[in-house]
Amino acid sequence: MNHYETVFILNPVLSETQVKETVQKFEEFLASKGAKMISKEDWGLKKLAYEIQNKKSGFYHLFEYTVPGDAIIGLETEFRRDERVMRFLTVTLDKHAVAWAERRREKLKTKKA
Repeated sequence: MNHYETVFILNPVLSETQVKETVQKFEEFLASKGAKMISKEDWGLKKLAYEIQNKKSGFYHLFEYTVPGDAIIGLETEFRRDERVMRFLTVTLDKHAVAWAERRREKLKTKKA
């Protein structure tokens, strides 16, 4: 099982319900492939650095999870097929990146508390 992090940007014209449905769809896809979800973050509506599909903002989401490597191809295919997804990036985390992600999550927990 490899450790991955995926950030994806959803179209800003979606309603809150549509955004939740889309995120749920990708969560369920990963679960069906045997993924163990470590962290999910909703970063909200953010301004883009450059226009994508004539849009200047998008809903950002981050998933951190472990899953067998062959599931990533299927996940990225689903991202490409879904017109609500403007961009996505999946990276494999090495041991240093995993440690950094844990520290970041801890910092977020203390900030919320």
